[in-house]
Amino acid sequence: MNDAAPALEVESLVKHFTSGRRIGSGGGTVHAVDDVSFSLRQGEMLGLVGESGSGKTTLANCVVRLHEPTSGSIRLHGRDITHLSRRDLRPLRRDLHMVFQDPYSSLNPRMTAGEIVGEPLRLHRLAGRKVRTGRVAEIFERVGLGPEHRFRYPHELSGGQRQRVGLARSLILNPSVLVADEPVSALDVSVQASILNLLRDLQRDMGFSCLFITHDLATVEFLCDRIAVMYLGKLVEVASRDEIFRDPEHPYTQALLSAALVPDPAEQRQRRRVVLEGDPPSPLDPPSGCRFRTRCPLHDLSAPDSDEIEPPLREVSPDHLVACHLSAPGSKTPRIADPPVTTPVTG
Repeated sequence: MNDAAPALEVESLVKHFTSGRRIGSGGGTVHAVDDVSFSLRQGEMLGLVGESGSGKTTLANCVVRLHEPTSGSIRLHGRDITHLSRRDLRPLRRDLHMVFQDPYSSLNPRMTAGEIVGEPLRLHRLAGRKVRTGRVAEIFERVGLGPEHRFRYPHELSGGQRQRVGLARSLILNPSVLVADEPVSALDVSVQASILNLLRDLQRDMGFSCLFITHDLATVEFLCDRIAVMYLGKLVEVASRDEIFRDPEHPYTQALLSAALVPDPAEQRQRRRVVLEGDPPSPLDPPSGCRFRTRCPLHDLSAPDSDEIEPPLREVSPDHLVACHLSAPGSKTPRIADPPVTTPVTG
C-alpha cells in the first residue's frame, strides 16, 4: 500500500472566508484552513482529529469541492481537480464521495430511501430503472437494510438507518475515495458501534480509501491506519495510529490523548489529564508563529524568537511528521510530565 501512488493528494491547501461586517465590527478574514498538505494512500483509512473549530469540516468540503479553495492543490489519482468546473468535475465525482455528519438534513425528505440511493446512478446515466432497482437492493443488503426500507421516507427511519442510507448512497458508484465527516457523532452511542463496524467491513471488502473526520480518539484508534492531528487550521502531527498512541510528539496531541478514556477502570483512575489553559484563539486573528503557543504547557522551553516563526511540518522519524519548535529529526519533544495545570480524570 505504501508504494502505490496516493489516491488523494492535498498540497498547501488554504481556505479563507471573509466575515460579514456587523454593527461595531470591521469584519475580517477567517483562516479556516491554512497551508495544509497530506496524502491519502490507496486502501488507507486516514483519521483527521482535532477540537471543534479546528477546520476539519472545511478541509473536507474543500477536498470534495463543496468549497472553492483559496489556494493550493487537490489531486485525485494524480489529476488536479482544484479548479475544475462543475461540468468537468462531474464524471470524477464517481470516484470521490462524501458521507455527511447529519444523516437527516443530508437526505431529501421528498424521496424514498431507494430513490435517494439510486439517484447517483440516474444522474451519471449508468443504469436504467430495472438495473438501478437491482443495484439499490444489493447495496441495501450490504449496509444492513431490509427490502422494506427502500420504500420509506427519511422521517420514517431511525438515525442509524438514515446514516446507513447515506452510506449506501455514497458507495453505490463504488468510489475509490470516501470522505466521512463525523458520520456517527449525531447518533446514539448504542448505534455508533454498529455503523463503525459496518464502515470498517465495507472498506475492507470494497478497498476504497477513506478520510475519516472525528473528534473521538477511540474511534480513530479502532478504525484508522494513520492519524492527522489538526489545530486552528493547521496540521500539527501526522503518524501511524500506533505511533500516535504510543509516542505522541506534539504537545497538543499529548493533551488530546490525556483526555481520552481507557477501558481499564484502574488505569483510568491513575491517569492525569492535561488541562489546556484558555480557549482556542479565534481564526479571525490566529497567533503569530506556532498557533498552539498561547495554550502550550511547554511554550517556555521554546526559543524567544519562536513566537514569530511558524514551525514547519517536518519528519522527525520515519513517516512521523510534527510541527513543533521543540521537535527535531533524531530527538524527542519533551513530554508534559508535570504540566502547569492538571486534574485527576474521574470519568
